[in-house]
Amino acid sequence: MPAGTPTKVKKRKKSVLKRARQTVQRAAVNRANRTRVRTMIKRMRAALGAGDATAAGNLLRPTLAAIDRAISKGVLHENTGNRYKSRLAQAYNALTTAKSA
Repeated sequence: MPAGTPTKVKKRKKSVLKRARQTVQRAAVNRANRTRVRTMIKRMRAALGAGDATAAGNLLRPTLAAIDRAISKGVLHENTGNRYKSRLAQAYNALTTAKSA
């Protein structure tokens, strides 16, 4: 469609307008949840990459809880969240066994 061409506008029904408002609100909540999870995963990966076992240990439980919360809210698919949790736990376990050995 060329620029400047008018687009069709949906009917101004009450239900359509309410649905549009709901969509905006839900998108904002989902974005906040997704951002929170991604930030926590990045912090955890940074601690693992730096080899800081104490920081990684302090971040592990809250990160896994945030992933579980995102799964329950429908922000992440269950398999995706479980894959993230598994890889983070494996990396943490490898770090702690390397430190103790």
